[in-house]
Amino acid sequence: MQKIPTWILVVAVALFDENGRVLLQQRPAGKHHGGLWEFPGGKVESGEIPQVALVREVAEELGIGLDPAALEPCAFAEEMGCPAIVLNLYTCRSHAGEPAGLEGQQFGWFDLAGAAQLALAPMDRRLLQQLVR
Repeated sequence: MQKIPTWILVVAVALFDENGRVLLQQRPAGKHHGGLWEFPGGKVESGEIPQVALVREVAEELGIGLDPAALEPCAFAEEMGCPAIVLNLYTCRSHAGEPAGLEGQQFGWFDLAGAAQLALAPMDRRLLQQLVR
């Protein structure tokens, strides 16, 4: 009998600016995939709705506000491991405030071709490929 992994739900956003660029941030050194680039987001806590978790995570990491109603489900990726992770990606085309690396992380706005040239975390690379289709 195959053991079923414990799945961790993670949410992220492909936040686009008025020029069609997407906001990406660099994972802190010392964390899983440290130094690699990713879509902003984080873990969904117990009892949280995914969109609400995403709004919370982006505010904590980058200090910007998102409207949960403006988040559109877009794609997902999975990573088997201990724990196993499923990452749901949403798109959004509006935000309040200017981003800041509140956790000391680097961030930037990139066109999709430029984003593809970055050292992306594996699931984020798969998600980016789904965006450019």
